[in-house]
Amino acid sequence: MTTLITNIKELLQVRETSISKVSGAEMAILPTIKNAFLLIKDSLIEDFGSMENLAKIKADTIIDATERIVFPSWCDSHTHIVYAGNREQEFVDRINGFSYEEIANRGGGILNSAKKLNETSEEEIYEQSKLRLEEVMHLGTGAVEIKSGYGLTVEGELKMLRVIKKLAENYPITIKATFLGAHAFPIHYKENKKGYIDEIITKMLPEIAKNKLADFIDVFCESGYFSVDETEQIIEAGIQFGLKPKIHVNQFNSIGGVQAGIKFKALSVDHLEIMTSEDIDALKDSETMPVALPSCSYFLSIPYTPARNIIQAGLPLALASDFNPGSTPSGNMNFVVATACIKMKMTPEEAINAATINGAYAMGISKTHGSITKGKKANLILTKPISSYYQIPYAFGSNLIETVFIEGKILS
Repeated sequence: MTTLITNIKELLQVRETSISKVSGAEMAILPTIKNAFLLIKDSLIEDFGSMENLAKIKADTIIDATERIVFPSWCDSHTHIVYAGNREQEFVDRINGFSYEEIANRGGGILNSAKKLNETSEEEIYEQSKLRLEEVMHLGTGAVEIKSGYGLTVEGELKMLRVIKKLAENYPITIKATFLGAHAFPIHYKENKKGYIDEIITKMLPEIAKNKLADFIDVFCESGYFSVDETEQIIEAGIQFGLKPKIHVNQFNSIGGVQAGIKFKALSVDHLEIMTSEDIDALKDSETMPVALPSCSYFLSIPYTPARNIIQAGLPLALASDFNPGSTPSGNMNFVVATACIKMKMTPEEAINAATINGAYAMGISKTHGSITKGKKANLILTKPISSYYQIPYAFGSNLIETVFIEGKILS
């Protein structure tokens, strides 16, 4: 099956040679071809180039992309799409002056979601979650990481991971699963933190490894949640069970979580709303990807990740949605990219790089996703007629997507 897209106004994120990520000043460079074509064969990118170099090609389908832009689909490396119910009341509580921490201390927040999840059947959680997955696919996301972490019990966490696995089996989008049992301490373990950590290490991890339910392990390393020492203990155990670390760090405080992630060669450290010069310096000689979640900052009215400081230090940066019921009930990566430009002063080129090739790196899939490169997955966004790609973040409230391709097929 071949599809030929012709007369593309501009083809973005063109990489003749596959790269893993872009860093520092390179993030401002977005290679493009104007008046381009792109050939898809089955699920992969077969060829691309300037229209003037297009030889006669027989294709099963030909799409005229006049005045339209084509670029790789978004790679969303940090989400919590699998959950039960919602936390609308907490949204109103915050409007009425309660902080995120105050809501959590009243039994809200993560513990609220955990209660709902454990009361909801696996089938119902799947039905709710698949609607969210379908929504983000139609918004241009072509690869997504999904975390557990709203179970906080052996069965609850396994139930979430089974739902993630089922989604991966039933949908063409690439899905990576992350075990986040260390998202918060359950109420009945509040005075026995060691007991819950032992449960994660001795009961949850063996079952997850035996059933191959996760790719990564994550910990919410933050004041009031998991300390640096506790984080390191859990990460070390996860590594022994074959899971690569990704860590929630520096959302409200800088307590050494970035350094812990680097120590254990974490694939990414995510949130980073509060960053010290020591945190930035620590990342300089590492392979760990910093990940910003700007729509979380938007929704909670907390500081934004200091993107300019990170990029000016020569570091890479990825963007992700943090789609979850409490702090970011949206998986719209178009809004994430726009918010990064508007609030974090990233250029459109930097933001698109951060949400494509660097997002792929933060999921461990940069060999197959994140750029227009021969042999990579034909996961693509075809825009409506637009003046330039600057319109994507500029018209932040508009849906400028006309067609999404996943694995070479048009998403209906």
